[in-house]
Parts: sequence; structure tokens; C-alpha cells
Amino acid sequence: MSEKKVSAQGAGTASRQVAAALRAAIESGKYQPGDRLPSERVLASDHGVARNTAREAVRQLAEAGLVTAHHGKGVFVRTKPRLMRFGQWRYSRRLREETGLSPFHAEVAAQDRVPNAFLKEIGRVVPPPEIAERLNVSPTEASVVRRENWYFADDEPMQVGVTYVPWSIAAGTELRAGDNLGKGDLYARFAELGHEITYTREEVTARMPTLDEVDGLRLPEGVPVLVVLHTGLDQDRRPFEVTQFTMRADYSGLDYTMKVDD
Repeated sequence: MSEKKVSAQGAGTASRQVAAALRAAIESGKYQPGDRLPSERVLASDHGVARNTAREAVRQLAEAGLVTAHHGKGVFVRTKPRLMRFGQWRYSRRLREETGLSPFHAEVAAQDRVPNAFLKEIGRVVPPPEIAERLNVSPTEASVVRRENWYFADDEPMQVGVTYVPWSIAAGTELRAGDNLGKGDLYARFAELGHEITYTREEVTARMPTLDEVDGLRLPEGVPVLVVLHTGLDQDRRPFEVTQFTMRADYSGLDYTMKVDD
């Protein structure tokens, strides 16, 4: 099948067009995980561009984590399963007690990948209106602690999680001070404070990323993000934390099991 030629525009645009065409071929299954991409010479001929343009397109794919270059052998499509988010299992007390890990770390490790995360920012803030509404706190005062975490699997950024905790819960605890949360991480500390996560509400939407998200998540052009607005409720159905997860849609999947209402 002949390749579609790129339009007669600048070299930067041409490389992005070639990269988009190759991405589409990978996503459609034309190039399977482990397959070798055509050489730069062949790509340049097929797409009607210069070899340096084809080289730049391949570089963009590599930067996006879609291909890997092996010196002397060529460029190969990566074998990369989506990172699945298990909506209920990830918050279970048994998982927390057996592993001593946060939901993300336990989830990633269970999928045979290497997790990592770091706390980028923490502080007492005035909550956005939708957060204040879900937590039943003041929307005009510094009524919450905001914790911004960045999450990685195999050293690649997967998501950003911004957690809001009512000041009435976080004051005087590590929840408002730092990231030394100990065994069981965040939800173990909530449980010690009388808030065992028992119910969750998760609202899932999709949108195009901000410029900061493109940079931080290393998103290729045209890739959207999934936004999961998670509310944790305790044994008395009281909301005690809200986390907005912003996840790269090309690497992430959602897996929920739930009881159907009568």
C-alpha cells in the first residue's frame, strides 16, 4: 500500500506529518510491537520528504515512547501495554496492608512495571469551587491542603495527581507537611484519623492537554488526556479527599468492576 505524501509545508510541519502517519500505522496494527520500521531512506521516499525530515519524525516517535532505536539493527516498535487503573481494587484495605504501598505503586508493580512518584508541591490553599463543593468546605478561605504528585512507570510520566484534603483533617499531620507518609501511604494515614476509604466517586472526562501537561507528561502532538476526578468517602459516606488525576490517554486504561443498583 502506498504511503500518503505530506503536504508542501515547512520541514517542522513535514516531520510532524510523517510522525503522525507512522503513529497511525502503529496504532492501526500495520506495524506490530517488535516490528522494524522502514529505514530513513525508505521513509523519506515513501513520504516524499528529505532523509533528515524522516529522521526527525522517527525521533519524535522515540520521544513519545512508541519506538526504540537499536544501534546497527534499526528502529523497532515498542512493546508497551497500557497501564490499567483498577478502580476499586487499588483502594482496598487488604492491598494496602499486604503491600504497604500507595494505590499507584501497588497497581504498577502488579503489572510488572517499576513505579515512582514524587511530591512536587504542597500548601494550604483556597480550593477551586468544584473541589469545595465535593468536600463541603469553604470556597473563599484557605480550607484545604493541596498536594501535587507526579507519577511514573518505568521512568516514563503517566499522570499528575492533585489531592485536596480539608484543613480540618490535615492540620498538624504529615498530610499537610510533606511526603513521609509511611507504610500504607496516604490512605493508611486517613484511616488512622478515622476516615477509612469505603466508597469512591469517580467522574471521567477527556480533553486536550495544557502546555504544561504536554511538557511534563511528554505528550506527542494530538494526544489527549483523561481526567479522573476522584472523591474518597469514608465509612459514614463523608468526603475526606478529592484527587484530580490527569492521565495521558495513549498510555492509560480504566478497569472498573461495580455492583449494579437494584
